[in-house]
Amino acid sequence: MKNLKVSIATVMLFAISFANAQQKSKMDMKMDHSKMDMKMSNGKMMSMKSDAKAEAILGDYFNLKDALVGDDSKKAGTAGAKLAVSLKSFSASKYSAVDKKELADIIDDATEHAEHISKSPIDHQRDHFKTLSKDISDLVAITGTKMKLYEQFCPMYQKGSTWLSKSNEVRNPFYGSKMLTCGKVQRTIQ
Repeated sequence: MKNLKVSIATVMLFAISFANAQQKSKMDMKMDHSKMDMKMSNGKMMSMKSDAKAEAILGDYFNLKDALVGDDSKKAGTAGAKLAVSLKSFSASKYSAVDKKELADIIDDATEHAEHISKSPIDHQRDHFKTLSKDISDLVAITGTKMKLYEQFCPMYQKGSTWLSKSNEVRNPFYGSKMLTCGKVQRTIQ
């Protein structure tokens, strides 16, 4: 009888321990999802969500990049001016306070570079495009995009420079026809 009581007590203790472990596992899972949602809302993880104004900025950025790939300073100037207008019309009102501040800094800097590109010779346009590309990458990291993008890297231009592309085929905006395929895909953004 004593063995039966010990066995029943052991089974009960095991059942309680198992139930507690399951409950803890469910709570841990909920917390993991909560943390993921927080990261997503802070824009620190890429998401398939996007912002229509950010998508317009990307479209103008790609037009500028293509003009530089084609060695067309006049077209790059026009694209830079259009990009500056798109950047100025961007609204960060739906983002968190932290993201609003970061987006404001990005937009200010990117606008300044786009305006310089709109009125500069091609070598100077390319200099500004380097920093502009970093700004646009930072913007996409917060706003997300519906597009599949490729961050490409040229090791030759100013000790290494990156830009974004809609294609995995390398077309270098920093050297244009001089070194059209110089570079590689560094990462894919989805």
